Amino acid sequence: MALQDVCKWQAPNTQGPSPHLPQPGAWAVPPGFDPQTFLQIHGPRLAHGTTTLAFLFRHGVIAAADTRSSCGNYVECPTSRKIIPVHQHLLGTTSGTSADCAVWYRVLRRELRLRALREGQLPSVAGAAKLLSTMMSCYRGLDLCVATALCGWDRSGPALFYVYSDGTRLQGNIFSVGSGSPYAYGVLDRGYRYDMTPQEAYALARCAVAHATHRDAYSGGSVDLFHVRESGWEYVSRNDACVLYSELQKLPEPDKEEEEASRDHPEPASRHQRL
Repeated sequence: MALQDVCKWQAPNTQGPSPHLPQPGAWAVPPGFDPQTFLQIHGPRLAHGTTTLAFLFRHGVIAAADTRSSCGNYVECPTSRKIIPVHQHLLGTTSGTSADCAVWYRVLRRELRLRALREGQLPSVAGAAKLLSTMMSCYRGLDLCVATALCGWDRSGPALFYVYSDGTRLQGNIFSVGSGSPYAYGVLDRGYRYDMTPQEAYALARCAVAHATHRDAYSGGSVDLFHVRESGWEYVSRNDACVLYSELQKLPEPDKEEEEASRDHPEPASRHQRL
């Protein structure tokens, strides 16, 4: 290419053998076999594990996730990013196969940019979710694994959508995706309120992910926190999950505080008059 020659850019060599396979042709499909069927039977088993969550509240959308990327029982990267910005007012959580998530978010970013150039404005969050689900549904049954929560703010206000690689598209106020999501849902269902302040929302998201990383073996590392406002998304913080969980264990629970207060100030006994 002329531009590559001018910039003196050389493409990396991608034809070499993979360092993760014992032999270069270990997963070559024999002639006459269907690749999809052959790889489902003899191919490598991809393990998935993560904790991501997102919820709507009065001041926008909160997105939080752990940072541990695992490959089976091996922790491949303890500091990965599982919340990917798409543009200034839209980001998404990633759960599933890391390569699939990275590729499809790159495709989504490209398509949204092209639409913005054609139409003069960025598509809505609902439009982005519909576009992503439509593109991925064409690959249903081909071992594609992408589960994401799209968080954004458009002309109609804050919005939250869940999109899966089989074409599923759902709109809601709370979503948690990944192997640690059952533990995160327990914390979210107990403490979620739509009229929370930003600090209360930050504390709830950190608490949910920290509890999930403590119980789920495939989640861990740190807790990334993002806040989508009307002015755009904001990267709030990254906190160590173990430190967060130990700090949460030291905090007294609200129910126990009320019980102790009632013991310190008991109600006066009422006198019963016998008739």
